[in-house]
Amino acid sequence: MSEARVHRTVHEVTAAAPAGVLYGLIADATRWPLFFPPCVHVEQLDFDGTRERLRMWATAGGAVKSWISRRRLDVQRLRVEFVMDVPAAPARSMSGVWTVEPLGDRSRVTLEHSFTVDGDDPAGVAWLEEVTAANSGSQLGRLAEIARLWTRLDDLVRSFEDTLRVDAPAELVFDFLYRAEAWPAELPHVLRLGLVEDEPGVQRMSMGSMSLDGATHSTESVRICFPGAQRIVYKQTRTSPLLAAHAGEWCIEPDGGGVRLTARHHVLLDEDGVDRVLGVGVGAVAAGRHVRDALGEAGLSVLRYATRHALGAVRLR
Repeated sequence: MSEARVHRTVHEVTAAAPAGVLYGLIADATRWPLFFPPCVHVEQLDFDGTRERLRMWATAGGAVKSWISRRRLDVQRLRVEFVMDVPAAPARSMSGVWTVEPLGDRSRVTLEHSFTVDGDDPAGVAWLEEVTAANSGSQLGRLAEIARLWTRLDDLVRSFEDTLRVDAPAELVFDFLYRAEAWPAELPHVLRLGLVEDEPGVQRMSMGSMSLDGATHSTESVRICFPGAQRIVYKQTRTSPLLAAHAGEWCIEPDGGGVRLTARHHVLLDEDGVDRVLGVGVGAVAAGRHVRDALGEAGLSVLRYATRHALGAVRLR
């Protein structure tokens, strides 16, 4: 069988931030869902300080794709090399490198890809070239936007969680969180909800909800469900007005005779959205407190109703 042809693409952007800042954003892949629109979720499987293995989920050409990627981090040369162990179809192989080049008070970021397709199928090659160009452009464009905010990024990025300990069957709590299409009948703040499961454990969700102040908004999310681990992670692909990005997790863990239910949130505030919704001059710190209160209460509400659902189902048996 002949060798598959190697196809190469190169994309770059110049960003207004020091090279070290940009390298740090690229190196910390677990935060990519906040910074890169196509990225849904990243799990770090192994890391020895230089080499790591990641399980990644991302949108590509309207579908959710998943793969395992090995990366080599070279902070001295400001390079991150990657190879996909089992690339998503139609790719037979996929590898590449991120490179950051200092340009005074600016930096150039280059993203290179090399890939092959089984049989060098023209349709598969064209699809991968299109998707690679779209996702690379999206990632680099957002990287340049984030670079403009680098001195304020610590105030704009927030992570928090809320936990309940309950004596309820974990599998029934998970069932409530998993079957989100039933939420409008159960949760007062959920006005409508559409749920499509593209493949087992991969869900697309659209939701209309009401915030604490009575305002309504619509969001769209991709959810990755892990029934065995009793976790659901998600990334909002359409956020509420205050947020540039929102990712989170529902987690159920055994705790003695009961279970711990945790709602985790990771958000990137939208400065323009803060000005529009809360008023000019409110600032990131106050906006962060507002978002923390609103999302925290909404998450706790879901967990309380999940508990009530689980306990009610037990009493009916």
